[in-house]
Amino acid sequence: MGGDFFTVGNLEFELLRSVGLPENATVVDVGCGSGRLAAQLAGMNKIRYVGTDIVPELLDYARKLAGRSDWLFHQTAGAQIPCPDGTADLVCFFSVFTHLTHEDSFRYLRETKRVLKPGGKVVISFLEFCIYSHWAIFDLSVNSSHPGDHLNQFMDRDGIRAWAHHLGLTVESIFDGDKAHIPIRQDLAWSDGRVMRNLGALGQSVAVLVKP
Repeated sequence: MGGDFFTVGNLEFELLRSVGLPENATVVDVGCGSGRLAAQLAGMNKIRYVGTDIVPELLDYARKLAGRSDWLFHQTAGAQIPCPDGTADLVCFFSVFTHLTHEDSFRYLRETKRVLKPGGKVVISFLEFCIYSHWAIFDLSVNSSHPGDHLNQFMDRDGIRAWAHHLGLTVESIFDGDKAHIPIRQDLAWSDGRVMRNLGALGQSVAVLVKP
């Protein structure tokens, strides 16, 4: 867990609340890692949660951190979501599409449409070239990356809209990664000394899509 583990998890939680997270929602957290979002959701007694990741050690930690025996944590391979058709209210991909090929991201969105209920939403964080702070990540990859390094994948909004169109999803909103847009109920401090008040941002841009 990094120094901003709980700050980022809190922002993710508040973002889901701001886009209409129901009290009794079924949430699928793809790439849940060591449980930064799960830790924030755990206090909502009626929430049903499915966390997936490719690393079993991270899933074990997330399971212990959440402390919810009724929740499910699955190790997955490929763009699969281990849920029945039409059962999820919300599927989230935080810092997932930033490390996948576009083809795998599209496969995940296709799978997401399958598991979402009508009116269900998918929340995606992503990197884009038009955000100045994101360009620094690309520049670092250009100048410092080596074969075998993890992929820093960039997307564009037209691409997201095209994917949504071909899958029969609706783009509800897109938020700039460098602009505060998440209503927060308490001050959030970062390890570098920054404090967010009233509104926060993840740093990555965010797209919210809806299944009609």
